[in-house]
Amino acid sequence: MPQPTSKARLVITALFVDHQTPAEVAGRYGIHRAWVYKLKARYETEGEAALEPRSRRPKTSPGALAPELVDLIVRIRKELADAGLDAGPDTIAWHLAHHHGHRVSRSTISRHLSAAGLITPEPKKRPRSSYIRFEASMPNETWQSDFTHYRLARPDGRPGADVEIITWLDDCTRYALHVSAHARVTTPIVLKTFRETAGQHGIPASTLTDNGMVYTVRLAGHGRQGGKNSFEAELSRRHIVQKNSRPAHPTTCGKAERFQQTMKKWLRAQPVQPSSTAELQALLDLFADEYDHRRPHRSLPHRATPATLYDSMPKALPGPTTDPKTHERIRHDRVDKAGSVTLRHHSRLHHIGIGRTHAGTCVILLVQDLQIRILDWNGQDPLSRGLGHLLRRCRARARPQDGVDREV
Repeated sequence: MPQPTSKARLVITALFVDHQTPAEVAGRYGIHRAWVYKLKARYETEGEAALEPRSRRPKTSPGALAPELVDLIVRIRKELADAGLDAGPDTIAWHLAHHHGHRVSRSTISRHLSAAGLITPEPKKRPRSSYIRFEASMPNETWQSDFTHYRLARPDGRPGADVEIITWLDDCTRYALHVSAHARVTTPIVLKTFRETAGQHGIPASTLTDNGMVYTVRLAGHGRQGGKNSFEAELSRRHIVQKNSRPAHPTTCGKAERFQQTMKKWLRAQPVQPSSTAELQALLDLFADEYDHRRPHRSLPHRATPATLYDSMPKALPGPTTDPKTHERIRHDRVDKAGSVTLRHHSRLHHIGIGRTHAGTCVILLVQDLQIRILDWNGQDPLSRGLGHLLRRCRARARPQDGVDREV
């Protein structure tokens, strides 16, 4: 082990100036005699350079990566980044193991990427241990849904129309069950995409969304509290538990949010940007296939792909019974000139005739399932009736030629 330069100089001075023997110098300074002989021989050969500290690096490094493997790591990083995919050390390690037969640790990959100048230092983040994480234990136990915006491109390269992309994501496996683009996402589109996804993958036990009006009207304005839109009614009919995040808590639906971030990063990296909804949908289909089948997910066991885990596990099913509570709500309205009031049921607006004699009267509608009681502000009961006959007429008008009822 090399000694400090100051002590080496003292030893050389004692040997060549004071003419002491190596044994005397070793005893005087409390060092090993062999090191004194070694330093003396080095000084006689190299002169003053012998007093400078020597490198402690080993002569051989059996564990060092071969230059060809380092070049492969850099090449994979560039290919993934150019494709708009995740290009971190974990992803590179997965590709090395599955496609090239090399097992390299995350820290080693990170060290070589830093040496190549391919990693931008980031500020220290909140520790992951401080997060309260949750995930479903089985596929189809919970589906998360959300929608985001994406700007199309015009043929001349200028920004085009703004469209919306809706996602249905399995909470347990992160499997992208459905991704589609629309001019605007509405409640009928949410219902349509949910039915299509359920037809392909089975019915989930629960759903998790934010409080957007396309998903729930439980926080709607005055007159709609307690109501249900067609999507909520569909979940209730199928005995599916509906879960909504608390206001101002976006991390509750964080899996869908993070999926959309990855998706939009990939879309922006495409050399030809879509100019129509059809072109965007074609790109979304490519991304969903890549995400589900060829992209390792660091949150899944053994960095598995979502499709591998989703296909290999048993699926959850809805509960046997639905919520025993009845659908109750209160609505304030004014009888119009035609003598009618309006009530929304399954996202469709219905007109209930009371009579022209009550035109202009402020009324209160007490709704329980399909039964309505209409009172004026004095507590009188102009008309109470059920909605059954009205809904039967609506269903008859909506009945297709195949004889299958469509929900109204």
